[in-house]
Order: sequence, then structure tokens, then C-alpha cells
Amino acid sequence: MTGVGLRPASGADAPAVTGVFLAARRAMTYLPELHTGDQAARFFFGLVTAARVEVAERDGAVIGFAVVRAGWLEHLNVLPAFQGAGVGSRLIGWAQQTFPAGLDLWVFHRNTGAHALYVRHGWRDIAFTDGDNEEGQPDVHMRWQP
Repeated sequence: MTGVGLRPASGADAPAVTGVFLAARRAMTYLPELHTGDQAARFFFGLVTAARVEVAERDGAVIGFAVVRAGWLEHLNVLPAFQGAGVGSRLIGWAQQTFPAGLDLWVFHRNTGAHALYVRHGWRDIAFTDGDNEEGQPDVHMRWQP
């Protein structure tokens, strides 16, 4: 997608990152709503200041983000209106450059679009769960190794 830039997030980006996360999660209608917006905002402020977070921007607005820490791609979210336009691919590329030795992640089994995106970028399935996570949803452990 043209006109999209990537840059490191700062604490000032936490509200926009939270907004992207909440919008992306709302689109995943199979997930329960477990936390309030205020709880999510506190969580993402802490994450932006403690982990490596990259934001994708278009026209000065944050439209996506990725979080990497300790060999894990912990979050990758894109506003629903921009999904399928290459933003996620750009963020995956950043994550792979940031941890060139390899990365792990968890993706919800029902998030077939994200799973397919990761597979296209060289990730492979490692393990499956029956929903032993906060959301109670089956998920897939995936790994990328160059």
C-alpha cells in the first residue's frame, strides 16, 4: 500500500495503538470482550514503553502496529479498513528484520486470514491448543526461522 510508513512507537502513540487493537478485536466477533477500553489503554501504554513496537501510519494516522519482545511477535493488529492492503506484510517484514534469528507467535485458530498471512511469510505451525488462553479460544503456535 502506498503512502504507508513505518516508525518506532513512543508513549504518545499508546492511545492510537489501543484504538487499533480495540477495532481489530471488535472485528473478531468470536472473541469475548474481556477488558475495558481503559484497561486496554493502560496495558498498551506499558507495552509501548517496555517492548519494541512499530506503528504503520497513513496520512499521520496510526493504522496498524506490531510488538516484538524476547523472540516473540506478541501483537500484530491492523485497522479492519486496511486489512488485506499489505500493511500486515510490512509489519511482519519489520518484525523479521528485528529478530532475524527467528520468531514465535500465537494466532487464534479462527483467525484464518492472519494465519494465511503468516504462512505466506514463511511461518509454520508448531502446536495447537484447545483454548487454554484468556479468551478460551483454540489457537496455533507458529514459528518463523530464516
